[in-house]
Amino acid sequence: MSESERDTLSVWDVLKPTADKLSGVDRLLMGAGILLKSRFRDNITIATLIEGHAGRSPQHDAITFENERYTYAQLNANANRYARTLKAGGIEKGDVVGVLLDNRPETLFIVAALAKLGAAAAMCNTKQRGDVLAHSLSTVKPKAMLVGDELFDAFEEIRDESGIAELNPLWLVSSNSRAATAPPPEGWTDFVAEAANQPTGNLDDAAEVSSKDTCFYIFTSGTTGMPKASRMSHVRWLRGGAGLGMAGLRLTPEDRFYCPLPLYHNNALTVSWSSVLCAGATFALAKKFSVSGFWPDVRHHKATVFCYIGELCRYLLQADPHENDRNHSIRAVIGNGLRPDIWDEFKSRFGIDRVCEFYGASEGNLIFVNGFNMDRTAGFCPLPFAVVEYDPETEEPVTDDNGRMKEVKKGETGLLLNKVTDFAPFEGYTDPEASEKKLFRGVFKKDDCYFNTGDLVRRQGMRHIAFVDRLGDTFRWKGENVATTQVENALNAFSQIEESVVYGVEVPHSDGRAGMAAITPVRDLEDIDWGALVSHLRDELPDYAVPVFIRLRPEQEVTGTMKYRKVDLKKQAYSPEGDEPVYMLKGGADRYEPIDDATREALDDGDINL
Repeated sequence: MSESERDTLSVWDVLKPTADKLSGVDRLLMGAGILLKSRFRDNITIATLIEGHAGRSPQHDAITFENERYTYAQLNANANRYARTLKAGGIEKGDVVGVLLDNRPETLFIVAALAKLGAAAAMCNTKQRGDVLAHSLSTVKPKAMLVGDELFDAFEEIRDESGIAELNPLWLVSSNSRAATAPPPEGWTDFVAEAANQPTGNLDDAAEVSSKDTCFYIFTSGTTGMPKASRMSHVRWLRGGAGLGMAGLRLTPEDRFYCPLPLYHNNALTVSWSSVLCAGATFALAKKFSVSGFWPDVRHHKATVFCYIGELCRYLLQADPHENDRNHSIRAVIGNGLRPDIWDEFKSRFGIDRVCEFYGASEGNLIFVNGFNMDRTAGFCPLPFAVVEYDPETEEPVTDDNGRMKEVKKGETGLLLNKVTDFAPFEGYTDPEASEKKLFRGVFKKDDCYFNTGDLVRRQGMRHIAFVDRLGDTFRWKGENVATTQVENALNAFSQIEESVVYGVEVPHSDGRAGMAAITPVRDLEDIDWGALVSHLRDELPDYAVPVFIRLRPEQEVTGTMKYRKVDLKKQAYSPEGDEPVYMLKGGADRYEPIDDATREALDDGDINL
């Protein structure tokens, strides 16, 4: 039986009664009620949810972090103090404020505070540096900046850039557990110290905020290279919590939701935190993900649920088995990217009963969720979508003589398109031109409109899909989207490289695609300084974006429209035909080294950990 046949679904698969499907029906119905309210009421926001829980359950744990604990009353009080500090600094409804902090409670206090004012938090990727970070901020044009003291140096690198030098105020945010012991540097204000003496009561401003207003921006690589800012409104955030947390996870106030993912990711800030706030549960926040510390931290927080990305699950499986692998209170997990080949093993080894896999892009308008607890599926979506035929050579949809697209059959793979409707609008990016490029019009009839996810999925039946791969100029590696244009720019800036083409390649036993670059050295160069190249790339790129493989080519192949031919490069990967040598950068190494057939065999067998 083929994989596509094994992972198709029938009516009986989805609707057959089981104890798991029948449990938590009240939470499912409550989630449906929130979704219905969000359609007709525009006064439900992050602020009103927090204030509601603070009024009804003031002593219930809202956030736990390391050895710190904050009740809903304390979360609301801190958010109010922060909001008044922001307001005194000139922040008002409609403004955008850059937020550059690692995972800690203050980050959530800040997001909540801005939401109370009707302002938007621009959630900076804390791994970005230099030009990439400066570009991200330029897309949202923030009025002010909040920077954690742990990331002060990263911001100082770009402080003099055009559009950033004018930001005012600049707030430095120390943590509550390590308050600043010295005055902040010149030009900076100690945010936590300013907020300490502010009143803790609710602000009238929150009543003026609509659920249609923007609550934050998430930066995404997209398919054009440099990051774009995708907009998240309160209502879209709320629907994520209702659909994923309530209808999918069936969260209750007694659940403790462990989040080891960075808060600049939608998986953390939208999927996880919105689910918690919709249910009135507890958000157990980790500073960062650690394989060795994961299960001890889960036990420390007494977590019942955690969020994941596929790579996280594989890292946990790769760790040596331990007698405490099942010593936890986890009843369900939620995330995306759990690959079919490790799905059953992950559930079995760690005793996970419910895997609430979901699919949804940061800027997308629909979410699929495994609400029926089926195996090896990205889930179900009741709203209109289509899986259409595509040309693997051009990576574009196939159209007929009338310009219309054609859907694939059950069990087949195609390009996922989400229909744009009044109930499921496309909120887009801050760049209107970039937003329009993500839309297909006249897909099946003259006036329809669909969002192009850029992802290949398998149509499983019963409105379920399984994720297969990404299209375009972005690939996923180590849980991050890698933009090929960004990597090509870094490679081409190295004096010994004339031209480069970057793409992702599959490596057996690894999640995502490893970065690979086909490079053409400058003419007459005898040898590349591989150590200097690694040093240059690590200065210019985050670690996950540095190519794992490099292929030397005398020249690059292009199409008739002067586009690089990447299809054959991807297929050949690190085993190209002919005599073009391939080099590999092993983990922790300081230079690229040539690979041979023995290395390729070890890669194929999974004996080399990337």
